[in-house]
Amino acid sequence: MIEKNIATPAYVFDTIKLAERAGRIKKLLGRHKLCYAIKANPFLAEMLADIVDCLEVCSPGEYRICERAAVPAEKIVLSGVYKEESDLRRIVGQCGVKTTYTVESVSQFELLKKIAGETGLKLPVCLRLSSGNQFGIDRDTLIAAVRERDTSGLDIFGIQYYSGTQKKPEKIKKEAEMLIGLVRELRDSEGFFCRRIEYGPGLGVSYFRSDAPADDDELINMLCGAFDNMPDECEAVFEAGRFLVADCGEYVTTVADLKKTDGINYCIVDGGINHLNYYGQTMAMKLPFIRHIKGGASSADGKPDTYNICGSLCTVADVLVRNCPLTDLAAGDKLVFEKAGAYSVTEGIYLFLSRDMPRIYMRIPGNKLVTVRDVLRTDEINSKQ
Repeated sequence: MIEKNIATPAYVFDTIKLAERAGRIKKLLGRHKLCYAIKANPFLAEMLADIVDCLEVCSPGEYRICERAAVPAEKIVLSGVYKEESDLRRIVGQCGVKTTYTVESVSQFELLKKIAGETGLKLPVCLRLSSGNQFGIDRDTLIAAVRERDTSGLDIFGIQYYSGTQKKPEKIKKEAEMLIGLVRELRDSEGFFCRRIEYGPGLGVSYFRSDAPADDDELINMLCGAFDNMPDECEAVFEAGRFLVADCGEYVTTVADLKKTDGINYCIVDGGINHLNYYGQTMAMKLPFIRHIKGGASSADGKPDTYNICGSLCTVADVLVRNCPLTDLAAGDKLVFEKAGAYSVTEGIYLFLSRDMPRIYMRIPGNKLVTVRDVLRTDEINSKQ
């Protein structure tokens, strides 16, 4: 059990399991393509770049991660609601027409037109259709942009659409029907032959023991079937983040203290909600998948009991799980929270209380653990130098 001797708190990302999962998903997708949204876990971008068809990059920092990992320009989809002109010019200068650029506003459209005119490059562009929020452009604005395709200096070749995560099959099918309908409408009314639909289906992950087990084969077959009647000239690129990497990561924390207050058992761990928040607002209200690894002293009776598992932060909000059944729990034991491969590593409130940021390990072939990031001290960020 490789987690037993690691220093905690820590994340463990299993690259062997991830490679198998990504390869299997690609096989199930058949003729359709797979895009990895690296915001889900940027530590896995370099490895997945060799497997997936493209990576969605939504910030200058994410682009720099791809730079350091030598991700090919043709595999980058430069997305995001805010694109700074200096960053965009630098990326165009490095990647040119190999990279796909998304449009999320009229000003982004005008900026890409300006850069294309100055450089003489016909930049490949996907127009992001809004799902009713701050992201993307509305239908009328998208159609207006399509009408400028011959004069814009841009290669407007696709439509991007994303409306959320953990979606039900019925919503996915409805969105696919809408997108295919829009593509056909643009072909018939505007003479525009859309060559790509980049779609984030938001396929669900079963995070809690009460969730129905997810059938990946069934979900992907449903997704592919929803796009079966696309026009022949159009390809589907499915964006995945959580669905692709959640199962391939764990968060490991050590039991630091045990106590009973007013009849309630409390388990204090050396981590907390500053490291683990992938359950969202319902995090402490449901029972996640946890493994208990003995490391402390065993009790004489070894009886099961229920515990509120709380972190080390000085706030009553730092509750990881309530009423969690555990047997023979002792200080020094480790708790392994499964399905922590997506978002926890980047979404935690890491600077709160100046606690150290966790180590990050990767499991590699040979069942070896390698440290890819040691502890980071946030007190150095939270104070004058």
